[in-house]
This record gives sequence, structure tokens and C-alpha cells, in this order.
Amino acid sequence: MNDEILKKYDKSRKVSDEVLEFAKKLVKKDVKILELAEKIESKIKELGCGIAFPVNISINENAAHYTPDIGDTTELKEGDLVKVDFGVHTDGYIWDRAFSVMIGDKNNPLIESSEKAVENAVKIIKAGVKVCEISEIVEKTITEFGLKPIYNLCGHGLEQYVQHAEPTIPNAENDIKTELKEGSAVAIEVFTTDGIGYVKESGLTLIYRFLNSKPVRIWEGRLIMQRVEKDFHGLPFAKRWLGDIAKGAKLDIILNQLVGMNALHPYPVLREESGSLVAQTEETVIVL
Repeated sequence: MNDEILKKYDKSRKVSDEVLEFAKKLVKKDVKILELAEKIESKIKELGCGIAFPVNISINENAAHYTPDIGDTTELKEGDLVKVDFGVHTDGYIWDRAFSVMIGDKNNPLIESSEKAVENAVKIIKAGVKVCEISEIVEKTITEFGLKPIYNLCGHGLEQYVQHAEPTIPNAENDIKTELKEGSAVAIEVFTTDGIGYVKESGLTLIYRFLNSKPVRIWEGRLIMQRVEKDFHGLPFAKRWLGDIAKGAKLDIILNQLVGMNALHPYPVLREESGSLVAQTEETVIVL
């Protein structure tokens, strides 16, 4: 990694630090999640960085990929376990962060275990460390709390304009001998649960990513294709970011058509299979 790229990562990191503290103060009872997401996204741009992906605000059994819909009226309430996942980028160099809050409870073991697992994993990050060594520490830390990791969600590498790159870093023990490379960026992303430890796709999709340019008959569809290809650089985008082009059933029909044509990749909301609570913590690290 050359000095110029390192400077861009450093800018993303510093902005993400500010955004993290800003976002933590906003997560409170009776706050509308649409307002929360929009404030965080606006803060990222205000501080001079790009939004790497739509702010995810996944509540309770929803583990990932929930971002508010157009006109979403959902409010945070007492007892909600709220996961806020956001990404900041400078010219495509991404810093990925996530934290969890239990509304009305400051000492939740799910949150504590995810934070501790990330902390312990980050301590051993250096060039030459194997993926299996990181995963072993993550699972051991979580099970010491009497909890489970989400076995089918993972940490990941980061590359320019690529949010999920190699290597994949599972949250459970494995035999992956891939070694971390000096100068690479990785996101240690830990999910914990008191359920069975697996997520499944729900029937709801609120986040997409551009794949291929395709001809579309509906003029709103053409406008959507033009925007997602030009503005988002291949990074994920929110359905609500297209609300000025189309809304309601019409927007759903267009997006479903574009997914079917392999023009867009969908990210369905992921839910814990047994309906149990999930906490999430994530930190990005440059491997030295």
C-alpha cells in the first residue's frame, strides 16, 4: 500500500471516528430510523467523505441489510437491540464500522461479547496471521459469554470500491490457512446471538448494487440505470435513494425487473433463523 492510498484510508478512518461518536448520541427511544439514517449519511458527506453503503439500522432479530425504506415510520422503542452499520470512503477506500445499542439497557451481554470478540481479534492482526487464528479467537470469546456467533456471517477484506473482498473471515473455527497480507485492509465484523446462530434471507430487499448495464423499456427504469451506474461506483445503494424517480409498487416492479435481468444485485434483509436477538460490532484494520 503506497503512501497516497494510506492517506486516503487515514482520512476515511478519521471521518468514521467522528461519525461513530455522532451516531451513538442519536440512537435513543422514539427516534425514527429514517431520520437516524439520513442524519448519519449527511454527516459523512458534510465531513468530506463518500457513503460506502446505505446506513444499516437492523433491529432485534434482523442481523443485517436493513436500511429504512421510503417514508419508513419505524421508531426505536424500549428493549430494541439496534445495530448501526456504516461505511465511509475516500476515492473508494472504505472504512467499515458497526456498533450496537440496547435501548434502555447499557450492559447487554450480546453487545459486550461482540465488542470483546472484535477487540481480541484486532490485537492479533498483523501480516502473516491466518484467518483460522482470527476466527478461533472470535468464537472462543463469544462462547465464554455462553452465546453463539452467527456462523454464516463473516468479516472480510476491503478493496477500492469493493466493500466485501477477500479474505473472508468467519466468526467460527475453521481450517482456512489464508494469511493476512501487509498493506491490506480488513473488517473484523462479529455478530452474536442467543439463538441458533444462523441467519436466513427475508422477503424484503432495501439495498442493491449495480452489476451490468441493461436496456430497459420503462423510462423510470432507464433513469435508475443511468443513476446507479454513474453515481455509486459499484457500491451498494438504498432503494430510498431512488424515491425522486419512482415510488411504491412501480419502483418495486422496476427493481425486481432489473434484478431478474442481472442488472442489479439484491441484498435481502438477513434475520436470525430462530427469531432471536443479534448484536454486531465491526472495526476496520490496516494490516501492518
